[in-house]
Amino acid sequence: MTVNLEVAEGVGTLRLDRPPMNALDIATQDRLKELAEEATRRDDVRAVVIYGGEKVFAAGADIKEMQAMDHTAMVLRAKALQDSFTAVARIPKPVVAAVTGYALGGGCELALCADYRIAGDNAKLGQPEILLGLIPGAGGTQRLSRLIGPSKAKDLIFTGRMVKADEALTLGLVDRIVPAADVYAEAHAWAAKLAQGPALALRAAKESVDVGLESDIDTGLAVERNWFAGLFATEDRERGMRSFVEEGPGKAKFL
Repeated sequence: MTVNLEVAEGVGTLRLDRPPMNALDIATQDRLKELAEEATRRDDVRAVVIYGGEKVFAAGADIKEMQAMDHTAMVLRAKALQDSFTAVARIPKPVVAAVTGYALGGGCELALCADYRIAGDNAKLGQPEILLGLIPGAGGTQRLSRLIGPSKAKDLIFTGRMVKADEALTLGLVDRIVPAADVYAEAHAWAAKLAQGPALALRAAKESVDVGLESDIDTGLAVERNWFAGLFATEDRERGMRSFVEEGPGKAKFL
């Protein structure tokens, strides 16, 4: 399989496995969607890591496969391409991308689908589609501009240039840099900690932020308000508040 889902300690790792560069061909895209939806459904998956291995995250689309496609073929495929990445972005649980080596084109777009990005000091990210006479087609024009702002996003998209880990951190494209050998361990630790948290409240927080970014502030506030009030009906809220009153902050244990 070109993508696998491995579960341990409440963390599901979506591991890309298409050597040597994890090129995201159609079969890989479809498998990614299938496993993202499985991670969404599974109760034993409470947080997710996206990982491409020790040497490379994903170097982009399979260019030879794309070269053989004409306009009609891509019209029929483009939505499925976006849907596979959107399935990752819509996982209602904390998602972290563990980025080593190249994360280019579709690889960068996949990292953008995560809530948090930990990069190795060897990471190189970018959207080089313009160099092929194209634009990002798996969400890059939308997610990149929302993450780092339109002018910085346009610079990367217009030029197609790659940025190293330190510049990616300055731009806000990644959130933390660690030695390349430590990337997966750090990402798994981040996810495992959140996997012990209140699952429904984490889902509420993620949906409130994401919906708010995609709509006007009144809509975002309404989503937040409804989730905030609704969480008062949960056992986690009862457990969290009881623990705070009886033991102090930060000691609650959630199921």
